[in-house]
Amino acid sequence: MKKIAILGPESTGKTNLAQALSAHYNARWIPEYAREYIYFLNKPYTFADVETIARHQIKEFAAVDNESDGFVFFDTELIITKVWFLHCYKTCPQWLLDAVEQSRIDLYLLCRPDIPWQPDPLRENEHLRDYFYKWYKREVELLKKPFIEISGLGNERLTMAVKGIEKNELS
Repeated sequence: MKKIAILGPESTGKTNLAQALSAHYNARWIPEYAREYIYFLNKPYTFADVETIARHQIKEFAAVDNESDGFVFFDTELIITKVWFLHCYKTCPQWLLDAVEQSRIDLYLLCRPDIPWQPDPLRENEHLRDYFYKWYKREVELLKKPFIEISGLGNERLTMAVKGIEKNELS
């Protein structure tokens, strides 16, 4: 099982890319749990809520560890949760930092903020997309994991991702 995580600031096409890659490779994709969780929260999220989201993400990653064939695409990953903790609360639980270090992602697809912002009640940082993009890139580089920067409009993003997966000899 090859694990591919899709990272990027809000409104950079992560979900669309995860769905398109899933269809292209006839593979599973794991939706972004934070959106579902916060949508049903009915109050501002707290540190404890972000912890709940992170623990759920860790369980989702562990659930595919024993699978052996094909791909699984993660619409977001623990790096985003780590950055969110640090941005919102200026701290991050050590257990999450450890989980980020130990994650077994084969390839990161880092979506550039070069597509138009799409308003959404759950999105918060329209004017910080470049800031978060650079932060996510630094985090992936610190992990010394392979990553591909994804850009372009429409199918260009999917084409770039597929070429990157093939170049990294994951398919």
